[in-house]
Amino acid sequence: MTEFKKALPAGPRRRTVMTVGAAAAIAAVMGLTACGGGSETAQTPAPENSIAVGQYPDYYPADYKDLVAAAEKEGGELTIYSNTDQENWDPILRDFKKKYPFVTKIAANNLDSDEVFQKALSEKATNASSADVFVSNAAGAWADFAARDGMLAKYTSPELAKVPEFASLLPGVVAMSADPQTIAFNTSLLTEKPESLEGLAAQIKAKPADFTNMIGVRDTTGAFGFTMFYNLTEAKPKSWESIETILSASRPETSSGTLSEKVLAGEYKAGVLVTAAPAFPVVKNSNGLFDIALPKDGTVVIPRGLGISADAPHPATAKLFQDFVISQEGQQAVLEGGLSSYRDGVKSVQFALTYQDVVSKVGEENVIMAPYESVPADKVKAFTDRWQSLLK
Repeated sequence: MTEFKKALPAGPRRRTVMTVGAAAAIAAVMGLTACGGGSETAQTPAPENSIAVGQYPDYYPADYKDLVAAAEKEGGELTIYSNTDQENWDPILRDFKKKYPFVTKIAANNLDSDEVFQKALSEKATNASSADVFVSNAAGAWADFAARDGMLAKYTSPELAKVPEFASLLPGVVAMSADPQTIAFNTSLLTEKPESLEGLAAQIKAKPADFTNMIGVRDTTGAFGFTMFYNLTEAKPKSWESIETILSASRPETSSGTLSEKVLAGEYKAGVLVTAAPAFPVVKNSNGLFDIALPKDGTVVIPRGLGISADAPHPATAKLFQDFVISQEGQQAVLEGGLSSYRDGVKSVQFALTYQDVVSKVGEENVIMAPYESVPADKVKAFTDRWQSLLK
């Protein structure tokens, strides 16, 4: 059994507000798809992920089966605090339970990216920790959380020797996925595909009156939005020129889900920046009305971090889970769920991008990997002041 617990949002950052217009547009598109209007390729199943039960790579330690035996004695349960949606988790949890049939109950909470850590700290203070694994893509919050004593277990996965260097985010924290940030656009309103931020800015400059309040932009007052745009402007300072034009036509939104809904509904011509994972289901079901593009002048990639609680009730099972998620089998399941895998050799899946796909499309020099580190207060202020000054 797998339990998905959708938490009520603690604040506005994760709230998804669907307007009447958005609901009507989505209902109409879904009706077209259900009647056969959608692409046949959208229904192509993911390639079968063969799971080798009871078999482990030769680079695993000789006593790895002792860890498996210890996990089996823990009762077959696992609790995950994450900001990851059910559809993303489904293939991962399905295949983990195939790998380890004694695991029968996984509870995966879906929280705000920062709330993952707030909940963990609150429970730690009352000696009531219940999480085995933490998953979030809030880079700065992860850095602060990992620096606290007694929050994360000390564990080095044997898989780290076989994955890209960036997969080791912090001591005890590995990348579950490497998710790109995109420009989402309504194909009926924006007939020229925005291949770059500079290209989108050029369209706005050409017809400014047509774009007034017609661009949605990720709100940088939230940790995730800040991480996106701070790292973009640090790596590509010239992007400020495009951002100035884009912000002149923009309204801030708190989530990729809200941006996607409003772009699909025609409330916005485009959304900047939208995480690929939640956008792809909209692409799939939009009958060609909604699409996304990787900005060729700078695509921010934000890893989704995974760490094991120091107080995990099922520590051995949690270690098996971390190893599985970054293994070849696990990364195939990650991609099937719509998140971006990063290991070589993962088979392509419809409506999903691997990290290698991103590099191929925009060039390695234009991939901006967001680091898991805290940003000094003076730099936060400088960025925030400049950003706010450009909002009209």
